[in-house]
Amino acid sequence: MPTETRLATTGVLVRIAFRNLLASRAKTAIIGGIILLGAVLVVVGSSLLDSFDSGMRRSIQGSLGGQLQVYNKNSKDTLAIYGGMMGESDLKPMEDFAEVKRVIGAVPGVKAVVPMGIDQAMVSTGNLIDIVLARLREDSRKLQAGDTSPELRKVYESRKAHVRRIGELLHEELKSAQAIVDKSSKEYQERVGFDADPFGHLEFLENRIAPLSSDTGFTFVRYAGTDLDAFAKGFDRLRVVEGQMVPSGQRGILLGKWYADEYLKLRVAHRLDKLKEARDLNHRRIAGDEELLRWVKEAGGQTRDLLLQLDPLKAEQATAALQRRLGSTTADLPKLLAELLKVDDANFDERYRIFYEELVPLVQLYSIAVGDTIVIKAPTKTGYLKSVSAKVYGFIEFKGLEKSGLAGVMSLLDLMTWRDLYGHLTSEKAKEIAELKQAAGLGDLDRDKAEAELFGTASTGPVEQKQSRLDEGTLVPKRDQRAAQRDLDGRTYTQAEIDQGVALNAAILLDDPAHLGVAQKAIEAAVQKAGLPLKVVTWQEASGMVGQFVTLARLVLWVAVLIIFAVALVIINNAMVMATLQRVKEIGTMRAIGAQRRFVWVMLLVETVAIGLFFGALGSALGVGLLQLIRARGGIPATNEQLYFFFSGPTLIPVVGGTSLAVALVIVFLVSVASGLYPAILGTKVTPLEAMSSDD
Repeated sequence: MPTETRLATTGVLVRIAFRNLLASRAKTAIIGGIILLGAVLVVVGSSLLDSFDSGMRRSIQGSLGGQLQVYNKNSKDTLAIYGGMMGESDLKPMEDFAEVKRVIGAVPGVKAVVPMGIDQAMVSTGNLIDIVLARLREDSRKLQAGDTSPELRKVYESRKAHVRRIGELLHEELKSAQAIVDKSSKEYQERVGFDADPFGHLEFLENRIAPLSSDTGFTFVRYAGTDLDAFAKGFDRLRVVEGQMVPSGQRGILLGKWYADEYLKLRVAHRLDKLKEARDLNHRRIAGDEELLRWVKEAGGQTRDLLLQLDPLKAEQATAALQRRLGSTTADLPKLLAELLKVDDANFDERYRIFYEELVPLVQLYSIAVGDTIVIKAPTKTGYLKSVSAKVYGFIEFKGLEKSGLAGVMSLLDLMTWRDLYGHLTSEKAKEIAELKQAAGLGDLDRDKAEAELFGTASTGPVEQKQSRLDEGTLVPKRDQRAAQRDLDGRTYTQAEIDQGVALNAAILLDDPAHLGVAQKAIEAAVQKAGLPLKVVTWQEASGMVGQFVTLARLVLWVAVLIIFAVALVIINNAMVMATLQRVKEIGTMRAIGAQRRFVWVMLLVETVAIGLFFGALGSALGVGLLQLIRARGGIPATNEQLYFFFSGPTLIPVVGGTSLAVALVIVFLVSVASGLYPAILGTKVTPLEAMSSDD
């Protein structure tokens, strides 16, 4: 058939198709509406999930995951760097990380191999009274040693007054507690019958009972033991927001800033921070917001920690500053604090500034401060409780994930200290054990002679029994534990010492993350050739349920799309079948004047495809417009910590993907063709005789 004839035939088919579509507007609107909805869902949903996936990829790869992770394939559980569904994973250690690093580091495209061991432990912080008494004890020692400086005497007297002030405050708290539990008191009588006024009782418990609970002096910290230098070089989103990095090759810990804010910060400061975040980021207002109003009341009832920290001199400074800033004449500090913390939408910003400018410089904002040495306790791999000391060098966060609990809860611990907690026998411990054995006169026993060595040879004569006092100094030499700890804290380890030992898993960073699949196969081949029992997984697999979230969301999206287009296919098919049966006379007439079956088949199919492509394109355009509107309005805000992590920041800015548009149009085209095949085949079976025998 000549080209001109083909073009003419195509033009006729298109005109007939659109004439029929316009003649059946109701049918076209129903079919087109379903296709339009499906196209919008595909474009918007797929683009959002692609942006979502990109944000989570940046979060996981930039915080802990890297592009690939490797761990012992003989482990009981699978690796989950953010925690599995049932808690911590039971991983078998990689006994010789140095060999793992050597083998994997030699694979082309591998930028770095960073060792890790993720766990959690209990940290002893000590309560405020313990800290004040310890300082007073130290001052007393100096005075007993003959230090008569006026500065020391002034500090000593101030601290004694501080202890007396704490005692007075605790005495008042005890009186309040006694009034609450005394059945004859007014407070007790007002709180009988919880169900009658549950919200009133809850407010009472939060503001009167909760502050009476004593500080335990313990908290839990989740940490990753790692080569801190290698980690800092490999994960460029890491930054120190307070303090400094642990000196190269030395022991120490870097606490997560989010963790410190949530668990170590003064409670009243934490509540004010939450209020500010809710107002500034989420644009919430205190008035009418039940949760924010509760936070305001909680902040007002949490001044105990402030008052306990303020010695008489600092209390005078705080009183004078608050009188000046609030324009008050009262000299009662608790009343001034209550007035300061009585905030609303009109005065919150000013009161927040006053708190941080006038009060925070007078107190210790965090129960663990930069420069403190903390005691970390954790069960070892063999089950016994192990304690180690670690100096806090700084607070850290990951850029873009400042408000994310999943990333911000993690602290970084040096690898040598982590191995101590894990139960690995370090060179220092081996040396210490050898010294103890030598000092006690102990040595290795021959298995065949063990009984004789332990109990001696049999004797025929009487055994003379004597009592004697053990000389502990001879058996176990006295050691200055503080000096030993200082030696560990000040020691600088070589890279070979850091690499030599156990690790639970390791992050693999690539020169080009786009070649992840190729690199994974190359690494798997390398470890298999070296005979290492290792399993190599992608960042998504290593992240546990967190990494699978996008996959599950995408599955839900495509199930919804499948349902919509399945419905569309049935409706379009039925509508086109009815339309074909109504056009028997028209089709028969066309056949009578020479139209071939192929012409009829193509004509009916073009009608269906035209509907699909027109409304599919319109739906895709609407989807693009909706995404552009979301971008213009600043994106989708992260309303909670989990979304902050998944968005890799405070907002998700969706990107219109060319793939999403193409997929939408392809799906619409295929559904249109599939739904039009049967009506088209049905139309080809109409004969001229049927047309002539039919009547209007």
